[in-house]
Amino acid sequence: MYRSGTADDGEELLAELQSLTTQARKLAEMQRSRVELAVALQRGMLPRELPQPPGVRLAVGYVPANHGLNVGGDWYDVFALPDGRVGMSVGDVQGHNIEAAAFMGQVRVCLRALASVTGDPGELLARTNDLLVSLGADLFATCTFLLLDPAEGTLDCARAGHIPHVWATADGAAGVDDGEGGPPLGVLHGAEYPVTRHRIATGGVFVLLTDGVVEGPSLVLEEGLRQVMALASTAAVEGGDIDALVASVMRLAGTVGHEDDAAVLVVGHDGGAARPGPPGE
Repeated sequence: MYRSGTADDGEELLAELQSLTTQARKLAEMQRSRVELAVALQRGMLPRELPQPPGVRLAVGYVPANHGLNVGGDWYDVFALPDGRVGMSVGDVQGHNIEAAAFMGQVRVCLRALASVTGDPGELLARTNDLLVSLGADLFATCTFLLLDPAEGTLDCARAGHIPHVWATADGAAGVDDGEGGPPLGVLHGAEYPVTRHRIATGGVFVLLTDGVVEGPSLVLEEGLRQVMALASTAAVEGGDIDALVASVMRLAGTVGHEDDAAVLVVGHDGGAARPGPPGE
């Protein structure tokens, strides 16, 4: 009589399936722990409080890509300098893993440390870039750095491969920054980063973003920036709360069609210490 297998064969198969299931569960738990660690690392490196320079309002929004097994390296940062100016950065590290989150921390620390050495955003990005290149990291980061002078009402801006920021004024004017930028940080030694100067107009706003806010399968970058420009213009004309503007922009981030980090930083001028003027160079 023909038999396809024995009881021992069945027990072996069950034992092997149980072993594979256990290994898969342990691997999933380990990966989840790595994601939780990376998210904690991200959040721990973001500023807990924002400076409150006279005449200027600041608001931020941030959602990490901690869905599934991915986590990114987007960040925002705002910090006061001894001379009364305020340094601000928004950036995005290549990759979606714990290494990206750790590299984000390196970039942020470099920017903060070197901001006390040079008051020029272009030189700051150049020094940060050369330092990252010298470390030999396999990752790179895009970044926008702004230096705000509340007393003068100016914003000096330098970009390293990052998407441009959006501006709007209370009289209805709005646009996307067209200043020239340099390459991403950590790629090319000796890179240069041009600086564009803006003047903060009373009631005006500047919106800094990462690409996870305005670009994805459901939204091309140009359209995403156009929608942010419309939101910023409405907020500036109506004299709206910049926290509400951040909330509107973050809602837009939920429509781009993918799960990525999303960071937004809004700078507004309430007509206090700074002298009003057009937002251009």
